[in-house]
Amino acid sequence: MKTAVFSLHKFEKRFLEQANQDRHELIFFDTRLTQHTASFAKGCEAVSLFVSDDASDAVLNILSSIGIKYIVLRSAGFNNVDLKKASELGIKVARVPAYSPYAVAEHAVALMLAINRKLIQAHSRIAEMNFSLDGLTGFDMNGKSVGIIGTGKIGSVIAKILHGFGCSLLAYDAYPNEILIQQYGLQFTDLQTLCNNADIITLHCPLVEETKYIINSKSIALMKPGVMLINTSRGKLINTKDVIVALKTGQIGSLGMDVYEEEEGLFFEDHSEDILQDDLIARLMSFRNVLITSHQAFLTDTALKNIAETSISNLNCFEERMSCENEIKL
Repeated sequence: MKTAVFSLHKFEKRFLEQANQDRHELIFFDTRLTQHTASFAKGCEAVSLFVSDDASDAVLNILSSIGIKYIVLRSAGFNNVDLKKASELGIKVARVPAYSPYAVAEHAVALMLAINRKLIQAHSRIAEMNFSLDGLTGFDMNGKSVGIIGTGKIGSVIAKILHGFGCSLLAYDAYPNEILIQQYGLQFTDLQTLCNNADIITLHCPLVEETKYIINSKSIALMKPGVMLINTSRGKLINTKDVIVALKTGQIGSLGMDVYEEEEGLFFEDHSEDILQDDLIARLMSFRNVLITSHQAFLTDTALKNIAETSISNLNCFEERMSCENEIKL
């Protein structure tokens, strides 16, 4: 099946080619899918999209008009696709529901440790021949209370890792997991109780209407002063403006984020020669207690291999007109 692969990154091409084994004709584009680039897929039956691609109503109309019948996402999230419009146009959509929960969970813990032990500041000092330890004091993870919002595959791995650190675990999820309670002593509670008691809060829930801006001025006001907040899930789980206010007052003591609500057109690209136009992320970057990574939590060889293999498998199913277990249906 001739497939236009948008937003291709150097780090994933090898894995896609190995998984494909020349079965499908993959046309690679390093540009994002937008209204202006959708026509690049002319002559193809399918498109392969990354999290930064735009598959909104207007873009889907263009794709449909040039004969696109299938969308294969190289991601678990699908909030960048207008599923209702895709269904109306008869375009089938499949995703990669799980690629490596360990990759994302481990990155979340890496953010916690780097912020807590001030590793970035320490490295910068050493580079300048400053071996002083003043201002680098952290805290023991052992005994700290961690609130996990979302206990799916990634949240479950986080619970396992943090249990090993000796943390006390609280969780908020619509579907409590009895196994986590038994294995790690995790306590499911309501959001207010979690906010009231957690020293660290880490987000691992999908972006749906109920979770959009779950971290806002009201929920922040319920948190312990100086709380550490970690987000490796979806950018719009956090109201950035409210978080900036809380960082300025000290209500939020530190922030680690791998996702950002306005990351489209910013993350995954080199802007080192550009003037930064986004005032919100510029403000976040000015805080010494904020650590930002550019949506790299998934970026391990295991995850890339799994993403590529599942993406090609989804194409195989569509080509053979077979039922695709990863198809997203309304």
